[in-house]
Amino acid sequence: MLDKETRDRIISLIHKEVVPAIGCTEPMAVALATARAKEALGTMPERIEVLLSANILKNAMGVGIPGTGMIGLPIAVALGACIGRSEYQLEVLRDLTPTTLAEGKKYMQEHDIIIKLKEGITEKLYIEVTCYASSASFASLRSKAIISGSHTRFIFIENASGAIELNIGAPSVNSPSGRCVSNESSSSSSSLSSPCDQEDIQLNLKMVHDFATETPIEEIRFILQTKEYNMNAAREAILGNYGHNLGKTIDRPLAKGIFGNSIFSHIIAKTASACDARMGGAMIPVMSNSGSGNQGICATNPVVVYAIENENTEEELIRALALSHLTAIYIKQSLGKLSALCGCVVASIGSSCGITYLMGGDYQRICHSVKNMIANLTGMICDGAKPSCALKISSGVSTAILSALLSMEGKSVTSAEGIIDDDVDKSIHNLTSIGADAMRATDDMVLNIMTHKGC
Repeated sequence: MLDKETRDRIISLIHKEVVPAIGCTEPMAVALATARAKEALGTMPERIEVLLSANILKNAMGVGIPGTGMIGLPIAVALGACIGRSEYQLEVLRDLTPTTLAEGKKYMQEHDIIIKLKEGITEKLYIEVTCYASSASFASLRSKAIISGSHTRFIFIENASGAIELNIGAPSVNSPSGRCVSNESSSSSSSLSSPCDQEDIQLNLKMVHDFATETPIEEIRFILQTKEYNMNAAREAILGNYGHNLGKTIDRPLAKGIFGNSIFSHIIAKTASACDARMGGAMIPVMSNSGSGNQGICATNPVVVYAIENENTEEELIRALALSHLTAIYIKQSLGKLSALCGCVVASIGSSCGITYLMGGDYQRICHSVKNMIANLTGMICDGAKPSCALKISSGVSTAILSALLSMEGKSVTSAEGIIDDDVDKSIHNLTSIGADAMRATDDMVLNIMTHKGC
């Protein structure tokens, strides 16, 4: 068993990366930065300028904003200024009501909201919001907030008087009080962590497996919150018409005639439904993973549905969820929060590991599942957050189940084939090097296509 200090560091990492979020995390992060800049201004801004990295822009262009019936960034920025509260983190718009929505729409019509691509940066996750107390661009009364590196990590805040409230240019920085400050979420609540804390523990798959399967169960019981949040999102989708209604479609008679009334179809339906609701703008929180609600859904719902229908014990479910989520976090450590590679590839690898464990698979079979996944899904592009993400998630989950079944039969893609290595961690890093490095030109092309369409 891993020692207590190592387990505590891993638990801290899970609390940091698995947090509630309402709506797509990219526009919510922009709303969060806007809310913080407005708070620093001390008054309602007359003009807001937003500068974004290409990956943030890509992921925020076509997704529904919860509770608004609208898509895109302008309404997210307006609501961030009108009702956003930075202490809510990625639930920044939780106070939205029909009345405050009307205020946000009015703000959009009557004030300048300027959104541009930030030039000359290499950081894929970058949000810079400047609020002006006057509509004149030369106004001296202004504030600024910058998020970089992760969706809730403020690296710079300047208030209306020009004082720097926060300026993190290095792993740690001292505030005027001498205490290290940051706004990065560190738990499933909206508590604050500090850049003075230990750096994140660096994982490998054996460490992930040993933690999930050997840690005293009470230390990781909190992971059941992911079931509560993300299965609730699937139920919400049944009550409305969200996105492309993929989850509902799989539950209809024609689909049942094709897929059957099976564990397979139930897993896909419950996972796609939650994605439908989230991408379609349902005002409901999900438990995200590594800055993505869809990744959180994909790492959770397939494992939960399989465990219920296979009649696994609660302890087995807890360990499978820990394995699934921590596997996704591990892969993201080398891939990065945002990349050209679709996040469902990462999360569905996690869910395949969790399902393999629920099938009775040992560490070797879990390694086989990972290799089978990498051999299949590598290269799936991310072309932004949008309703059709449910289709990609369904592809990932289908492959997760197939990979688990193959591994339980003792079948694994070998090092003689493609990018797979005998060492499972090297196979994972082959995947992430393609997604983070080799697909950069793909990312540029995708953004170019998205920003030059006729619509």
